Amino acid sequence: MKFTDKLWKNITPIYEAILAHPFNRELIEGTLSTGRFLFYIQQDSLYLVDYCRALTLLAGRCPDPHIMEDFICLAQGVIAGERGMQDEFFKIYGIQTPAQQQCPSCFMYTNYLISTVTSRTYPQAVAAVLPCFWIYREVGSHIFMNAGKGNPYRKWIDTYSSEEFSVSADKAIEITNAVAAAFPARMGQMEEAFETAARLEWMFWDSAYRGESWRPFFMNEQ
Repeated sequence: MKFTDKLWKNITPIYEAILAHPFNRELIEGTLSTGRFLFYIQQDSLYLVDYCRALTLLAGRCPDPHIMEDFICLAQGVIAGERGMQDEFFKIYGIQTPAQQQCPSCFMYTNYLISTVTSRTYPQAVAAVLPCFWIYREVGSHIFMNAGKGNPYRKWIDTYSSEEFSVSADKAIEITNAVAAAFPARMGQMEEAFETAARLEWMFWDSAYRGESWRPFFMNEQ
């Protein structure tokens, strides 16, 4: 069994909860409201800026120059593929100025990634950035196999079920296995980081479905 097989087994309940979430069930059916999808796609555009930042920061920490190059290429692929897809939806729905502020769950996720790649161990950082590639590849493939051709969110589905995105996910998995083999004493930390990021993936979808916002703080509140 590869190390990443164990990682995936550990988060199977989280992954199943992601597939069962109303956001993704309705995305499959094509009945997800435009408002919820636009909330999601705008928050995801903010998320991906910090995710690319996390990948490039992680590249700078890589002791292996080949892995460093891989992370740089992965960041470039995110910008070219996923950001391009988002821009198309912005044009379709006439969004001139996307959201400028991250919702709480997006903020929590991106700050977790940035803090992990800058202040935790290198193996932890590698495991923390993996769920974004791997879970989205699996969710995208699942939705692709179950969604109708007339689905209004077909461009999103095609992006995450594409061969190009699958290759990126495979590369991230390959790197994680290599790092785990090189740092066996850090495997426990890697498992924890991977599971935490997977939980934050569920929270991100949930926040979009609920239209999550920051709760105002009033000085007179007890």
